[in-house]
Amino acid sequence: MSLTTVTTTGRSRSDPPSKLRPSANASTPSPTQRPSPEDQFFWTYTEEPHRTRRQAIIKSHPEVTKLCGPEPLTKHLCLAVVSLQIFCAYLLRATPILSWPFFLTAYIIGATANQNLFLAIHEISHNLAFRSSFANRLLAIFANVPIGIPYSAAFRPYHLTHHKSLGVDGLDTDLPTALEAIVLDSLLGKAFFCTFQIFFYALRPMMVYKVPFTNIHFLNLLVQASFDLAILKLLGTNSMIYLLLSSFLAGSLHPCAAHFIAEHYVFDPPKTTPEQAKNIPIPETYSYYGILNILTYNVGYHNEHHDFPAVPWTRLPKLHAVAREYYECLPYHRSWPAVTWNFILDKNVGLHCRVKRAEGGRLVGGWKESEVQN
Repeated sequence: MSLTTVTTTGRSRSDPPSKLRPSANASTPSPTQRPSPEDQFFWTYTEEPHRTRRQAIIKSHPEVTKLCGPEPLTKHLCLAVVSLQIFCAYLLRATPILSWPFFLTAYIIGATANQNLFLAIHEISHNLAFRSSFANRLLAIFANVPIGIPYSAAFRPYHLTHHKSLGVDGLDTDLPTALEAIVLDSLLGKAFFCTFQIFFYALRPMMVYKVPFTNIHFLNLLVQASFDLAILKLLGTNSMIYLLLSSFLAGSLHPCAAHFIAEHYVFDPPKTTPEQAKNIPIPETYSYYGILNILTYNVGYHNEHHDFPAVPWTRLPKLHAVAREYYECLPYHRSWPAVTWNFILDKNVGLHCRVKRAEGGRLVGGWKESEVQN
């Protein structure tokens, strides 16, 4: 099976990888911390690579710090996409749910739009729409309304912990649990995961640890409940189902949904070569530079985003261009749909193909706002 990745030397790779195993450079847990035999993740005790690379890039290219800061365009795009979804919900208010026009609109327009809003909320969680933290929280709540389920307030602390604690077991809720990796370790299991992955990402964080319920959470819940009731009363059940179906399909077998898997799953552990001097033994983050970035706030520039979370989506390509020597040597995906295809069909790739750390990292909670962006 062909993989749509490149090796760390930047050459495309079309031959299937050998059985994935932890690199010799990755540390093995001590006997008291060793995972169960079924826990086949890539365990390491090295520091996550993004902080080190960020410091190196700033030293080589200090001008990249000028790329940081809010992007005014984000709020206008949020307004446009929210308006589009309400308009589509209005048009479908009398369309039979079990009809091709309803499903195709939900899949092609609705799922793409709601995936865009997922990633708008991701962008806003880093305070990249306004300088005011509170204004960013309000915009995220607004962007949340066509999704149908209140989640923007809860997403932020979990996501920022993902950045501060990349791969740390028990903190990074982007990591699959050992139980998921065992139960879903089959073609049908991986197909099930890809189809229903939105539920895994929604429910897993709460099962790993809970964040405090704040006034922002309450406001998010109140605004979402009010919007949903208004849709039901003014437009009817079909319109509400359209919005919820759009959210489900946005996190299911949709081309843009593949970014969930593409970002941090290990598809092609690099060989040890001299060219890897600046690389980690097993790549933890993969970028994607294809056309679907247009619809997804450039989330494909994922190494760049983790290196500089304070750089907004419009300036990530510029960051890549300035620090090209740091990014061209990293593996990347050439196709998101192919990522989903390979993830399901390649028997050597599964939910266990993630780098994990047994220690390190920090929970979002007692931090100053300035710490979040560093």
